[in-house]
Amino acid sequence: MAVQIDGDACISCGACEPACPVGIIEVPDTATLTSEDDCTECGSCVSACPVGAITLP
Repeated sequence: MAVQIDGDACISCGACEPACPVGIIEVPDTATLTSEDDCTECGSCVSACPVGAITLP
């Protein structure tokens, strides 16, 4: 599984992008995962998100 991103809650601030140690988050308009299979569920992006738009399953 991978982290879940609430696109409606995402404010596109980009804080999660550099926080991801495997580099699979991109923030063009909202945060998205480029590869759910590569997500390690480390929680770094969850902690980095200032609005709680990213959660662990």
